[in-house]
Amino acid sequence: MLSKLEGVTNCNDKQASAVPDAEVVVRAKRRRFSTAYKLRILQAADACQERGAIGALLRREGLYSSHLSTWRKQRVAGELVDKKRGRKGEPAAAEVKRLKRENEWLRRELEKAQLVIEVQKKLSQVLGLSETQLDDNA
Repeated sequence: MLSKLEGVTNCNDKQASAVPDAEVVVRAKRRRFSTAYKLRILQAADACQERGAIGALLRREGLYSSHLSTWRKQRVAGELVDKKRGRKGEPAAAEVKRLKRENEWLRRELEKAQLVIEVQKKLSQVLGLSETQLDDNA
């Protein structure tokens, strides 16, 4: 049987040096659960009637109770969907969207200005002012 400290023959040996363990610890990866899996687990958890059945389900699947509570909240909010990863679209599409918003805003502002002009015209007709009188006073 090999010891973790190879090269150490005797604990009292002054000449022996401690060699560090060369084993590389595998870094844990974040687990990703599919929507189908989440829904299957939630359905199984909802079907549990006996005392301790949910705990047994969680142990069997290697899950935490926080997974269930988070997934239940997502299910209620309608957010329990697979999210697409990667680029979020072309930059040109974002620019087009911004320009469309700006165009719509300018269109509303133009409609407001036209309404004000129409009101001013009607007011001048009611007061009996002509365009030449308005220009002379300005």
